[in-house]
Amino acid sequence: MNIALVAHDKKKKDIINFAIAFKHILKEHRLYATGTTGRVIEEATELNIKRFLSGPLGGDQQIGAQIAMNNMDIVIFLRDPLTAQPHEPDILALMRLCDVHSIPLATNIATAELLIKSMARGDMEWRKI
Repeated sequence: MNIALVAHDKKKKDIINFAIAFKHILKEHRLYATGTTGRVIEEATELNIKRFLSGPLGGDQQIGAQIAMNNMDIVIFLRDPLTAQPHEPDILALMRLCDVHSIPLATNIATAELLIKSMARGDMEWRKI
């Protein structure tokens, strides 16, 4: 499956810990990330990640394009809801695309864990149809 990993600055530590905890599952899939998020995950885990631009420089839009072309199966986007983001329209567009194309989207660590465990059990096989 194709999995996008994105995290705002204040959530980078959370996504690193998530990737470390679920490395055994993530390594079996194709991983994509925005620039900085991908770099910090790679450094912490040595997972192979295709990196797009940094979110504010268009990385969110690049992931959105993959969603629109049905090339993404899961998006894990750990958002910081308490900090204003200069590229908020891009973030909302990415989330909207997930809704339009029925792509599972986790915006917090609890939902990310539920999604990854569900995928590991095979509950996401409908995405391959």
